[in-house]
Amino acid sequence: MILTELTGSCLCGSVKYRVNTVVHKFYFCHCEQCRKITGSAFASNILTEPSEINWLSGSKKIKRFDYPGEKSYTKVFCSECGSGLPFLNERGTTLIVPAGSLDGDCGLIPDNNIFWSDKAAWYEEGISAEKCDEFPA
Repeated sequence: MILTELTGSCLCGSVKYRVNTVVHKFYFCHCEQCRKITGSAFASNILTEPSEINWLSGSKKIKRFDYPGEKSYTKVFCSECGSGLPFLNERGTTLIVPAGSLDGDCGLIPDNNIFWSDKAAWYEEGISAEKCDEFPA
């Protein structure tokens, strides 16, 4: 088991964190809840050992939403900019770190695309669309 330091922040920079933990999996999740909460094709989540998050700044701006449906689902975010932030799942067995919140390259590679059958109908075609470094001309 290798201890990994992950550091990150929200888009507006109000909330910053550091966590030292053991990484278990890195998933792209295509479930409906992840698509809805991110507004995108999938969520990029790093699943780790439950660890204490060291909130370096902005802890008062952190909000938590627990989905009230049958499926256990949580989103923790900055109340200023809405960026996803790390959180312990409801059972306290897993720390989930949104990969997009990391500052810099963590050196991890996704293990799986999960809930693939729920993926957005346009996802696969979108991957083969033209690649541009900025808005197309």
